[in-house]
Amino acid sequence: MRNVDCFFVLAVLLALGGAAQAQEFPYDRDLVLDARAMRGSKRLPVIAVSPDGQAQIDLWCKRGTGQVAVAGDAITITIGTMRDEPCTAERQQADEEMLAALAGVTGWSARGDVVTLTGATSLRFRAATN
Repeated sequence: MRNVDCFFVLAVLLALGGAAQAQEFPYDRDLVLDARAMRGSKRLPVIAVSPDGQAQIDLWCKRGTGQVAVAGDAITITIGTMRDEPCTAERQQADEEMLAALAGVTGWSARGDVVTLTGATSLRFRAATN
C-alpha cells in the first residue's frame, strides 16, 4: 500500500472507533424541554438526573421525583410522587401528556447539548448552559 492509502485507512478506522464510543448521559444537568412556553407562563418542563438515577421532574404545573435507569442508549423513567400546583386546565392536560410520554421512553441520544428521549413520543431537551 502507498503511504496515502495507509493514511486514509487509518483515518477511517479512527473515525469509526470514535463513533463507536458510547456517549455518556448528561447527569447533574438541567434538561429543559425544547418547546415554547405556554400562554401566560414562562415555565418549561425540566428534568435533572443524578448519577444514582434520582430524578427531579418539574413540569408546567406538577413537580416531583422519579427514578431513571440508563444502560447504553436504553433508558427507563419511573415517575414517582408528583405534587400538583394550581394552574390552567390546558397546562394540567399538558402535564398528563408529558408524564405519559416520559413513562413510555425507551431510548435516548445526545448531540451537543440536545438530548432526545425516544419512545412512542419523542421528546427533545436542551441541557441548560448556566
